[in-house]
Amino acid sequence: QVQLVESGGGLVQPGGSLRLSCAASGSIVSINDMGWSRQAPGKQRELVAGITSGGSAHYADSVKGRFTISRDNARNTVYLQMASLKPEDTADYYCNAEVVLPTSPPQTYYYWGQGTQVTVSS
Repeated sequence: QVQLVESGGGLVQPGGSLRLSCAASGSIVSINDMGWSRQAPGKQRELVAGITSGGSAHYADSVKGRFTISRDNARNTVYLQMASLKPEDTADYYCNAEVVLPTSPPQTYYYWGQGTQVTVSS
């Protein structure tokens, strides 16, 4: 069984910063891609940022230049550093990971965290 646990959400004023963390634990051989998505009330979930095991990152146009994704492979953890936050960044943020499981042959499975709320408001 694999769990992804997010932390770091909260209330921040416009222009402020937050750092989200997501730690994966359980029966993990390795993790391929990791990422962050968000879902605002009444809207569809959208991909915010993704990062490969080698560290190559990609971002949604709406967050480029403001958000930075990174990961610590030794800790199976992915981070999202958010700066210059705007009210439209308000959403529940979910991490995801493509996990290689200790099966024979090895299989990959896509896991999601439970979400952490980010509210940008004055």
